[in-house]
Amino acid sequence: MKLLYLVPNINNAGGVARVLSIKTNYLIEHFGYEVHIFTQNNGSSALFYPFNQNIVFHDMLLTGTAISRFNLYQNALKAKLKVIQPDIIIVCDNGLKAYLIPFILKNKIPLILEMHSSKFIEEKEVKKNILTKISSSFRTVLKNRGIKKYDKFVVLTSESGKEWDVKNTLVIPNPLWFTIRKHNALQSKKVIAVGRHTYEKGFDRMLAIWKKVVINHPDWTLDIYGKSTENLDLRSIAKNLNIYNNVTFHEPVHDIEEKYLEASFYLMTSRFEAFGMVLIEAMAAGLPCVAYDCPSGPREILTPNENGFLIENAKESDYVQAVVALIENATLRQQMGEKAKLSIEKYNIDVIMQTWDELFIRIKKN
Repeated sequence: MKLLYLVPNINNAGGVARVLSIKTNYLIEHFGYEVHIFTQNNGSSALFYPFNQNIVFHDMLLTGTAISRFNLYQNALKAKLKVIQPDIIIVCDNGLKAYLIPFILKNKIPLILEMHSSKFIEEKEVKKNILTKISSSFRTVLKNRGIKKYDKFVVLTSESGKEWDVKNTLVIPNPLWFTIRKHNALQSKKVIAVGRHTYEKGFDRMLAIWKKVVINHPDWTLDIYGKSTENLDLRSIAKNLNIYNNVTFHEPVHDIEEKYLEASFYLMTSRFEAFGMVLIEAMAAGLPCVAYDCPSGPREILTPNENGFLIENAKESDYVQAVVALIENATLRQQMGEKAKLSIEKYNIDVIMQTWDELFIRIKKN
């Protein structure tokens, strides 16, 4: 079977790129699929994550105004479809064009939209002046109409499915891509967090929490792995909070599973998460996790007071209390860590990818 994935830029160390590499590699190596990926990488940068050498990439350069870029995109896509002739098209793009693709492609090729974000993120986070209200309303109408045109709409959590509330929805979580057999005694005085330095990941909230934690535990260190951005200067925030010596910032690494094994627990302070892939990765390494109950991923992964702590969103004092509890109680860390490792079996890659294979077969037959 021949698959065509439509994605934005995937030459970064982001979660979408990672999951795409995991799934497409598996589909080729275990099921024998032929995979094509239509990207906006501009063909200029090396991919951060490893992709199977049999995957065919179709990169394109988008320039000019928004309208000209869109016209260029749809013309290039139509031309590629004539050459590739895929059995199924999977769209992994949260941009506006994802909702327009069913109207652009007037053919009978089955379409799947794979959603990696929350429906209401934009509406909740933007300032509500007249222009943004109009723009937000237009986008909401377009989203609702576009999604219904897809043969299947795949979301990562049941919470996200309820949020979108469309009939053609199917929940398929992201797969856990590695197995860790090494034992982590959780005795190091290190805590880990992973993610891009962006507003939605909430690392500014984490640093404010960490400042309160290290007052009584100055020998503990927070390791943050992720790409820096111009929009959020975490290093300056750490310096202003006088905790720079208690926080270490690292660039993204390929062997992140090894870094989890160097820590005693995991922190997440995201303002919103479509899933929370890093949580199941950390739990696979036997790490208890502390996360805010943000929309909408963490609550589906964490069982409060069992494999970690799920804190009411933005309730900083409770978050600090949970972190301190894990620092001061090694037995609690170990108990939660053991339960964490057991609780992520449902994200086993073989189980998740079998679901995808069955979906592709079913859609092609219909």
